[in-house]
Amino acid sequence: MSRPVLEVSNLGIDFGGLTAVNNLNLEVNEHEIVGLIGPNGAGKTTVFNMLTKVYEPSRGKILLDGKDIEKMNTVEVNKAGVARTFQNIRLFANLSVIDNVKAGMNNHCVYSVFDTLLHTRKRNDSEKAINEKAEELLKIFNLYENRNITASSLPYGAQRRLEIARALATEPKVLLLDEPAAGMNPQETDELMNTIRFVRDKFNICILLIEHDMSLVMNICERIYVLNYGTLLAKGSPDEIKNDERVIKAYLGD
Repeated sequence: MSRPVLEVSNLGIDFGGLTAVNNLNLEVNEHEIVGLIGPNGAGKTTVFNMLTKVYEPSRGKILLDGKDIEKMNTVEVNKAGVARTFQNIRLFANLSVIDNVKAGMNNHCVYSVFDTLLHTRKRNDSEKAINEKAEELLKIFNLYENRNITASSLPYGAQRRLEIARALATEPKVLLLDEPAAGMNPQETDELMNTIRFVRDKFNICILLIEHDMSLVMNICERIYVLNYGTLLAKGSPDEIKNDERVIKAYLGD
């Protein structure tokens, strides 16, 4: 039986007098692709912001590999193994494609400022390894030929792939994808589904994704959680969610 990599218990957050998310329980197991869906304003991105400690939860517990991340900040959570992409692409637009990926490897930099100033062997060997790993990731995502152009010059779908590649450069245990299919045409969405499956298998990670494209969600996720007004409305397999009357009424439509 696969073990949970990410566990959330009774998670909640308040903004002033407004409860945005309340008593959320979910888990993502090894090698799983799990969906988090719900209407606009349901609290999905707020959940991602709590999981990455952009927001401090008002209550509840988040465990990563069994370890409580309460005392961690955003950088520490990333180093511990949680990486994310964003609904609105957040690349370093004026940097090259390869430099965007290398930026994701700062967590694993093993040389000091002293090594940098003196161009020591340790620094040079580390930079070589970082560059080789970045090139390997770009080859996997069919971006190698574009490695030296600016990220903003890439087509939209390629920018999405680059953002995922940069997230993977941090060597995560859990990858959070926030509406990865947003703005994509059907062909790009099909390619994205294949990419997500490939990423899960190639890097042996688990994935939690927010998505409004129900075709993608139903075809790629093993389990789905449904949020509505900040509370958990339903959870289950794609078939169970598709046939849940509460979900149909609140979100999926007739």
